[in-house]
Amino acid sequence: MGGILKPYILPCRALYWWLTRGGGREFPLDSTIRVYFRITRIMSKIFEFTKPYTPMLLCAVALLFVEAMCALVLPGYMADIVNYGVLPGNIPFIWRTGVVMLLVTLLSVVVALTVGFFSAKTSAGVANDLRQAVFKKVLQFSSAEMNKFATSSLITRTTNDITQVQGTMMMAIRLLVYAPILGVGGIIRALGRDVSMTWIIALATLCLVGIMVILFIIALPKYKMIQGLIDRLNLVSRENLSGILIVRAFSTQRFEKKRFDKANRDLTGTNLYVDQAFAFMTPGIMLILNLTTAIIVWVGARQVSAFRIDIGDIFAFLQYGILIIFAFLMVAVMFVFLPRAVVSAERIKEVLETSGSIRDKKNPLQLSANFQGTVEFRNVSFRYPDATENEDNVLNGISFTARPGKTTAIIGVTGSGKTTILKLLLRFYDVTEGAILVDGMDIRDIRKKDLHGKIGYVPQKALLFSGTIRSNLRYADKTATEDRIVEAADTAQAAAFIQGKPEGYESNVAQGGSNFSGGQRQRLSIARALVKNAPVYLFDDSFSALDLKTDALLRAALKKKTGKSTMLIVAQRISTIMDADQIVVLDDSRIAGLGTHRELIKTCDVYRDIAASQLSEEELSR
Repeated sequence: MGGILKPYILPCRALYWWLTRGGGREFPLDSTIRVYFRITRIMSKIFEFTKPYTPMLLCAVALLFVEAMCALVLPGYMADIVNYGVLPGNIPFIWRTGVVMLLVTLLSVVVALTVGFFSAKTSAGVANDLRQAVFKKVLQFSSAEMNKFATSSLITRTTNDITQVQGTMMMAIRLLVYAPILGVGGIIRALGRDVSMTWIIALATLCLVGIMVILFIIALPKYKMIQGLIDRLNLVSRENLSGILIVRAFSTQRFEKKRFDKANRDLTGTNLYVDQAFAFMTPGIMLILNLTTAIIVWVGARQVSAFRIDIGDIFAFLQYGILIIFAFLMVAVMFVFLPRAVVSAERIKEVLETSGSIRDKKNPLQLSANFQGTVEFRNVSFRYPDATENEDNVLNGISFTARPGKTTAIIGVTGSGKTTILKLLLRFYDVTEGAILVDGMDIRDIRKKDLHGKIGYVPQKALLFSGTIRSNLRYADKTATEDRIVEAADTAQAAAFIQGKPEGYESNVAQGGSNFSGGQRQRLSIARALVKNAPVYLFDDSFSALDLKTDALLRAALKKKTGKSTMLIVAQRISTIMDADQIVVLDDSRIAGLGTHRELIKTCDVYRDIAASQLSEEELSR
């Protein structure tokens, strides 16, 4: 694919230089053209994905050359039929030449179908590889990169942008090879028939180039806007669909309709602007084609009257002129689609070339076979990667140790950094200062895959995947036995409602688990983590949707199930963590207290205030 575009690069750069710097003047379209050529360099990343399809591309190029040659020889045969068959009345010659023309046409049809197959297979293969690469890259992103790209934008880049590149590539394989051969070959053949009328084709060519350049300059700035507006429309749609219950509860349907209508109208208006601009292209080219035909016939008739050219040569010259104009029409079609594809390629390249901020070391440490699961935070401080210099750290000087067989709870006011501690342990972010150790090893020296393999995680938002209950519970360990799945569900207090369903563990789970209540989703999320049988468990406010009775039963069952594991629990309710072996109290990004419930009630004002807001005087005195 890169080789196909190479012949266009030098002329385009020369035109760019002439327009922007020629004569020492500043051209008003400088910024637009600069944007185009900057983005054109982006395509080199996409061309890397065409390498596995090089044999197909070479075959397609060779076949396109054959197809172009077939198209170029047909006008010559037509001229011979007129000059040596029709005028002298040589019927056998007409039949022989007609049969040859028919065979050439059939060959052209077969070649065109084969090229279509190769171009479709290549473009679809490249699109498939691009989607795989983008999806794989996104899976490697840390939270910092996910914050950089909105989810709606990543969806658009994986679907719409790659589809734009695929469609344009399919056309480019044909047009960027076939059109130049047809145009140049047509000019050479036309010159061979009559030199005196070449000015007609030259004039038509200049008019065509002028139309394409004007349309390109008008439309190019809008293409990047279109992809951004698609992102915006996608974002508004996702927010409305995912938050439909909130929209109804607050009766804001009219407001959301206006918001969607604005995003929709902005996209529609921009698309209409571009489409209306290019609507002038086809009639303009057809006008030039018809005028060229009329001029060739008029000038040719005068040449025939003066006995300077044969009638058949006029027919040939006319057909060559049409072929040349159609070659430029093909290039014009590419001018319609190529800019948008290049903008899409830039957005794809932006994702592919974004390096994850959390990366494994070249020679990571190996976790020992008798991994215990001791977790130590050693003077940890953290600030988000995109934070400004004036913003304070989210965490400052955090130090504590969570040991196997013990439960460490983390509590604090909203925004004190409780969830951030678990994210740092999972290496969703890296610490700004200090270190986090597991069994005495810095987690930055361990492969992320190995680290995550030792951790059972229950997120703050209980998210389930579409499928069945069994497939969701087995998500943590594909090799989990049926007994282990049932045991995990029983420990998480989920077995009762699962067995109460007609299909049991084969019951359907909708996207996000929307067909389950909040408490059911939380229990299934806990069961999913327990299936892993991990040495370390992280519970991020995972009991908030449970009633007090279920909460107590679940914690008692967890203590039996995970007796030897290290437990870190982030909670808002004092009742959930009262029995913890160690409670870390956070306030204003620092540790305000560390100890058991009884100790903190006596020594920590922050903990005592939280407890007083939730517990009675009798419960506080226990």
